Amino acid sequence: MNLSQFRVGGLHAMNTEKIKKIAVIGAGTMGHGIAQICAMAGYEVALLDISQEVLDKAVEKIKWSLSKFAEKRRIKPEDVERILSRIETTTEYEEAVRDVDFTVEAAPEKMEVKKAIFSKLDELAPEHAILTTNTSSLSITEIGRATKRPEKVAGMHFFNPPQLMPLVEVIKGEDTNDETINIVMELAKKLGKTPVLVRKDVRGFIVNRILMPVFNDAFWALYKGEVKIEEVDSAIKYNAGFPMGIFELADYVGIDIIYDVSKVLKEAFGDRAEPCPIIEEMVKSGKLGQKSGVGFYDWSKGRPRIPFDLLEEYDVNRTYAVAANEAAWLVYDDVADPKDIDTAMKLGTGWPSGPCELADKIGIDVIVEKLNELYSRYNMRMYEPCPLLISYVEKNWLGKKTSKGFYQY
Repeated sequence: MNLSQFRVGGLHAMNTEKIKKIAVIGAGTMGHGIAQICAMAGYEVALLDISQEVLDKAVEKIKWSLSKFAEKRRIKPEDVERILSRIETTTEYEEAVRDVDFTVEAAPEKMEVKKAIFSKLDELAPEHAILTTNTSSLSITEIGRATKRPEKVAGMHFFNPPQLMPLVEVIKGEDTNDETINIVMELAKKLGKTPVLVRKDVRGFIVNRILMPVFNDAFWALYKGEVKIEEVDSAIKYNAGFPMGIFELADYVGIDIIYDVSKVLKEAFGDRAEPCPIIEEMVKSGKLGQKSGVGFYDWSKGRPRIPFDLLEEYDVNRTYAVAANEAAWLVYDDVADPKDIDTAMKLGTGWPSGPCELADKIGIDVIVEKLNELYSRYNMRMYEPCPLLISYVEKNWLGKKTSKGFYQY
């Protein structure tokens, strides 16, 4: 689907103009942040959760966040109360959604929970309302089919914390129509975000789909005793210029979350996403990362100090190769464009360059060579080069050095 044809004209502008009220379902970590940005953009917001106590805590967090925005002069001090006045809290579905135009569900990552919520939203929300889910890895299609309006259901995946992170992945389910996708893309822009389009409902979407093999490659190398945690993180941070080392980021995300996502990806992609046993072992022993005080690092004394002097001890090209390979699969399967993939990784994870840009800069032949070397060493399908990369090498589309690769130069 070529989105450019929808970017001009009044069709979607007219539809987003009609959105006045948004319901956010779930007031946890993500939900209250999403409610805040909707209110900051001028929308009336109904924030729903199962208990008033949870809702009161959420409002306190929103107040605190808005006061920080005022302190940093991103909003005027007098705006704080005005923004808060746009948010109503409720524990009743009927009250939350009876006159809404748009909903964002931010409940726990359990399919049964989400289906139950969507079936209720479908029953109670006006016919024209669009229903979106903030899931990070579940099937949009399956969630949409719990309603009688699957064409009006889409993924709208914000990043944590939503108040600060600029990226939103917009995911088209099998039944989602183009009009819905256009409205969700436009609304994301009105909320001050940069949306990227995920044209197919694949597990992991863009960011988690690329991040997981990057994690997995490092986990397996550690598991096999080939690397030390500090060597990998020093190279990734100071040589590759990523904001966090791989193991540091894993601890920050949560080992339990990585474990859950790895199971979803294994189910979807088979041996191409074979999870490393180290993760299950850590979850079982309660080493969940920063939130439990210990993961790959000890967090009891704060953020770990990653030594600078080990930056040459680990080959960052293997990280680039694994990331570029997964990006190539996304392009090959017509899930997303190179530009959206690169934007997603830069805005969603803070990478200085996206995997497609990196592959073009390093040379796609070099990337394929590295993948072949890793594949012959480990015999794991994660390293098997994507047919797209092989065809690029055959056509001599090697990136910048031949003026064509993922991009044209």
